Amino acid sequence: MSEHTLRVEAVVLRHTDWGEADRLLSLFTREAGKLRSVAKGVRRLRSRKAGHLEPFTRVALMLARGRDLWIVTQAETVDAYLPVREDLLRTGYASYVIELLDRFTYEEGENRPLYSLLVDTLGRVALEPDPFLSVRYYEMRLLDIVGFRPNLFHCVQCGNEIKPQDQFFSAEKGGVLCPKCATNAPATRPVSMLTLKFMRYFQRSSYAVACRAQLSPAVQAEMESLLQFFMTYLLERSLNSPAFLREVRGKNHS
Repeated sequence: MSEHTLRVEAVVLRHTDWGEADRLLSLFTREAGKLRSVAKGVRRLRSRKAGHLEPFTRVALMLARGRDLWIVTQAETVDAYLPVREDLLRTGYASYVIELLDRFTYEEGENRPLYSLLVDTLGRVALEPDPFLSVRYYEMRLLDIVGFRPNLFHCVQCGNEIKPQDQFFSAEKGGVLCPKCATNAPATRPVSMLTLKFMRYFQRSSYAVACRAQLSPAVQAEMESLLQFFMTYLLERSLNSPAFLREVRGKNHS
């Protein structure tokens, strides 16, 4: 590609209406990482590109260099992840996956491991009977890739190996604290040994291995809460999608 055009495969993270008929797109591309672009005329009824540029869509794009932004000149869907659009719970999980990636990334160039993780996870959210494990695995891998891998094997304060008993997790220090070091430590939560065991298991396993895990509802709830606590601390702001997920789950159980 020349400096004036760019052919990419991308996932549409979000879009915003712009002007009378255009949309601003936030994309995460395989070839260039996170990009912003504009799709001109896409809100007109006869636009052929509109259906290819919805959030959660994996799409092949031709982009042309504009004065300030890339301009979408061609768009073709690679995978629409249709089950995500047809099921509110899957929509909630996919929204969470997209929101995390969006919040943790900037326009800083190619990151193929992160793109592959995003595409693999959206595929799993679309097709797995229960997307819970795929999303927890995604969180652990995302933390690895963006440089916030939590230390789960040694106390982050004293360095001693973690004993087989309930411990504490420090978001500030990025890992587990032994009971002695956890006294009065800020941004700290208790973590059961069983939940810690599964977090370690996810951290060092391939997805094919990790998805065999059988977590009790209590461990699922604790693991989800702890990881979201850590993500929120790192991002220094609350996430929007967990509230939607809780609402959908509540309706499914009522």
